Amino acid sequence: MRADLVQKYDLRVPRYTSYPTAPHFSDAVTPDMYARWLKALDPSVPLSLYHHIPFCDEMCWFCGCYTKIVKRYEPVSEYLDHLLMEIDLVADTLPGKFQARHLHWGGGSPTMLQGNDWRRIIEKLRQRFDFCDDVEIAVELDPRTASEDYVRQMAEAGVNRTSIGVQDFDPQVQEAIHRIQPYEMTRQVVEWMAKYGITSFNMDLMYGLPFQTTEKVLDMVDRGAAMQPRRIALFGYAHVPWMKSHQKMIPEEALPGTEERWEQFTKATDRLMELGYVKVGLDHFAHPDDSMATSLEDGSLQRNFQGYTTDKAPAMIGMGASAIGQLPQGYVQNLLPLKDYRTAVAAGRFATGKGLALSDEDNLRADLIERLMCDMKVDIDGVCDRHNVPRDHFAQEMEKLVPLAEDGICTIDGATVAVTEDGAPFLRLVAAAFDQYLDAGQKRHSKAV
Repeated sequence: MRADLVQKYDLRVPRYTSYPTAPHFSDAVTPDMYARWLKALDPSVPLSLYHHIPFCDEMCWFCGCYTKIVKRYEPVSEYLDHLLMEIDLVADTLPGKFQARHLHWGGGSPTMLQGNDWRRIIEKLRQRFDFCDDVEIAVELDPRTASEDYVRQMAEAGVNRTSIGVQDFDPQVQEAIHRIQPYEMTRQVVEWMAKYGITSFNMDLMYGLPFQTTEKVLDMVDRGAAMQPRRIALFGYAHVPWMKSHQKMIPEEALPGTEERWEQFTKATDRLMELGYVKVGLDHFAHPDDSMATSLEDGSLQRNFQGYTTDKAPAMIGMGASAIGQLPQGYVQNLLPLKDYRTAVAAGRFATGKGLALSDEDNLRADLIERLMCDMKVDIDGVCDRHNVPRDHFAQEMEKLVPLAEDGICTIDGATVAVTEDGAPFLRLVAAAFDQYLDAGQKRHSKAV
């Protein structure tokens, strides 16, 4: 890829973990509307459940998530009381007792929870939902706050996949992002997980962080892969201090430039593939026999707010402050700050703050963008046929892609658009050509590479 193209396409575009994307949610989606959507779900179809734990014991300066710093456990315990109330509220509203196929805890840091709280959440969920035999129970894990006893109790609660936050192993980079996490600390947690039977784990790595060089990123990849995670996510740091004020603590002069970011990404991608990982979509890598790699091969890979996933449930119910849910009718996001969430749930109301009801056009474009983001190519005619629209529906968008095709980022073969190997870092730009909402929220998004 020529350096001039890296500069030319240094644009801000969404990550497309949803379409339309979260900046376009509004208060037009109300608690009553959400209740109607829940009541309309089919009890014969399993659900995916997401639980947001919005607490950390200190702020990582790179973080783009909603979280609150606490030094005492009482606020966490009180919050969990309300989360249990919300679980009951959801279950009482659903038209029957549903199966749960995927459960995911994110944050913040779910590692803040104590063992007895793990038990009471799992017990509540098992009371209100039937767990599928092949249920996946996944937890985001921070090695800095995980103990052997915590890992043991997670395993006893049925957790069978974890996602370990690393970002980078280099001490200078860790200090610059305010996340001191020695390599040995992470390896110790991996050994504890193996001891108690949690053998499937993902690892989150980052490029584009302050003081990172291509050499440091390659060392990070090698050391991370040596622990044998089943999946590795390689995310580009999104520097958005106008949205996340704590990112102002990061020295901007230490951030790698656009060309250096691109080199870090491409070199790290090459290294992971040399190590035997299969490249999945934009930024994920999986062992060849992992379910994510096989889903890529058979065309069933999905993308949601957790990124690439094998979760095929048609509805993901989000619970907890700021949690986002995805239903056939649209997206729903819970209230924040915490006090507003607690007030609503304590009163027996859904804590719905905003969302977006999907139109037929939204569903059409969401289908197209998801296939492009997952498969790196899309059959436009096939998408149009699935949604009963004329095959020339995207004629204008196809014209937008011509410059990208001329620059070697994608190919256009009849109605098939495919991202080239060299153009892979610009995948989101190809998807953005089909985004009707982009201009309204462009400044809110992260860089394309």
